[in-house]
Amino acid sequence: MSRTILDVHVLQTVPPSNLNRDDTGSPKTAMYGGVRRARVSSQAWKRATRKAFNGILDPSEIGVRTRKVAEALAERVEAKDASVNARDEKVLAFAGDVIFTATGSKITVPTRKKPKGDAEVPEAAPESSYLMFLSARQLDGLADLVIEGIGAGQDGKAYFKDKEKKAEAKAIANRAHSVDIALFGRMVADTADINVDAAAQVAHALGVHAVETESDYFTAVDDKNTDGESGAGMIGTVDFNSSTLYRYAAVDVDRLRDNLGKGLDEEKPGSDPVRRAVEAFLEGFVTSLPTGKINTFGNHTLPDAVVVKLRTSRPISFVGAFETPVVVDGASGHVEGACKALASYIPAVEGAYGAEKDTETWVVRVGPATAPLSGLGTEITLAELVECVGAAVESRLDGV
Repeated sequence: MSRTILDVHVLQTVPPSNLNRDDTGSPKTAMYGGVRRARVSSQAWKRATRKAFNGILDPSEIGVRTRKVAEALAERVEAKDASVNARDEKVLAFAGDVIFTATGSKITVPTRKKPKGDAEVPEAAPESSYLMFLSARQLDGLADLVIEGIGAGQDGKAYFKDKEKKAEAKAIANRAHSVDIALFGRMVADTADINVDAAAQVAHALGVHAVETESDYFTAVDDKNTDGESGAGMIGTVDFNSSTLYRYAAVDVDRLRDNLGKGLDEEKPGSDPVRRAVEAFLEGFVTSLPTGKINTFGNHTLPDAVVVKLRTSRPISFVGAFETPVVVDGASGHVEGACKALASYIPAVEGAYGAEKDTETWVVRVGPATAPLSGLGTEITLAELVECVGAAVESRLDGV
């Protein structure tokens, strides 16, 4: 059976930076091809992509992932009914009961260390034991249950003695998924039947060349020091490295369609929510950047090159092009070598496995160093790429 798979390949150079720290504060690295490479975890780039959705999609199409899910639901209740105070303990308790009924996740009030003296600490809002991912429309639906129950003068336990209300709460949490839930999935450990399998897979970004992590020794001057007071107000070190990264992600468009459903607007085609999600993912993934130590290094780069493929079979990563690390020859940087390696590897792999059949390819590239990629596909801008891929996806789904 023919599938629709979106492959996104990105080459991006970052100057001295620390995008994604390990437990010691150093930039993450990995061994590949016998040498140490710069690495940025998939979790870091998925979060950056989700944050980018805030500037691309309407808030109603995005979810929230938090342990403070009862508090988020209470705030939604207050937004719907101004007579309700989101900080009221009864509202928070009812919201916690709704979340527990809908998701099976235990909602408890976290314990806090009592401060010294007689100072009183306000009661904390109940929290789930792990991050809970709910869409804006799911929270809206659950908020209606809270409003109905409070309006009837009931508490959560009395309200959910009605089995139909229980089933309704669970059904609300399992439909109308937001774009980010549909793409990146949701795992609810306590109730597996409302889990959502992710449609998107994101690889750890990997340097195409060997890298050494360096340390920046810094001093900071105390502004209040007089001319007679020598020495620094503080000293320290920050680890960093520089790298040309190969970034790869794949989207199973068919799974994405299943996760999203047919959409809520009956006047639009069923493929419309999928097209919007694919376009948002493509733009968000390509342009986003993890913000680790961004104020220290200001490493706001955009990709040097983007190669996008729309396939009818399995996803294919081209990281093998860099198993032999790119070496600078003194006349050019790593980008040109990486583009040459990619331009040679892609047709070799696709030719050997027949993967070029029924595959559409687009290329966005910057500067002469990326010229080796020019023959791989249709050259366009990012805005054109997003539009073309969205239209191609919609066309394929409409034909199914």
